[in-house]
Amino acid sequence: MRIGRRMILGGALALPALGARAQGEWPARPVRLVVAYPPGGSTDIVARLLAERLARAWGQPVIVENRAGASGTLGADAVAKAAPDGYTLLLGASSEMAIARVTFRSLPYDAARDFTPVARTSEQPFLLLVNAALPATSVAELVALAKARPGALNYASFGNGTSTHLMGELLRVSTGIEIAHVPYRGSAPGIADLIAGQVQMSFDTVPAGTPHIGPGGRLRALAFTHTSRSAAAPQVPTTTEVGFPQLVGSTWSALVAPAGTPEPVLRRIGADVARAKAEGFNAALVERGIEPVAASSPEEARTFFAAEYAKWSDVAQRAGVRPE
Repeated sequence: MRIGRRMILGGALALPALGARAQGEWPARPVRLVVAYPPGGSTDIVARLLAERLARAWGQPVIVENRAGASGTLGADAVAKAAPDGYTLLLGASSEMAIARVTFRSLPYDAARDFTPVARTSEQPFLLLVNAALPATSVAELVALAKARPGALNYASFGNGTSTHLMGELLRVSTGIEIAHVPYRGSAPGIADLIAGQVQMSFDTVPAGTPHIGPGGRLRALAFTHTSRSAAAPQVPTTTEVGFPQLVGSTWSALVAPAGTPEPVLRRIGADVARAKAEGFNAALVERGIEPVAASSPEEARTFFAAEYAKWSDVAQRAGVRPE
């Protein structure tokens, strides 16, 4: 009997050590990094650059999985419901992490409750793009054209309830123009239709827009939605410079894990993301026209998420965007 009790006690004492050893061995298999948008967009670019560097740090493949749909909420929901073991992560964007709480009547996940922030990775102001055939070479000319043709012009977005949807609505309500919203499943299909002339304008990121602007380009960039110019497109004036300071906004990306992911795993991921930023990841973003976030902690990311929710809530209310 005494021997049995010793064996039970010994086994119980060994459990924490086994758990610590199991966590210390993370990652023991490939890690899945979900992007809630199609390939080719800015969030996808950030994810693939980050995955490459984390795979080297972890000695395991980091597989980028594109799960597009419902303004990013399908991919986010999949990660929210994944096992909290560090093997499924989300490179979340503003739409599914902040704006969906404003524009969706109900969500299958709670962004504040179901995810644990690791670190912000990028912030990406937009180019206001128009088809090159449109007779507007400035924001003021675009507004004048829209006022002369009420309801005739439309704009593409990443989807209902996304940051580019609300940027279009901000343009509409702040200038008094009537333009129609055409949602797409991400950046790439919207850019394709903008080039083809199926839509007349859009707000999109610098990496998505710059290949198509400039001499002989199919698109024209009228302004950059930031207070300072983009290093990747320095010829494009800011919205503040051209007299529309209210048109400032961006999308962004942040690495998050399912709530309940073990703290040692989260610390390891955070430390390796910080190391990747210092050792070339941030520089690679700049080369592609994406603004890196120099440093970010879980606490800083959580505060930022809350501020973004408040900002876009105000925009949606002003624009009369009702939850769907």
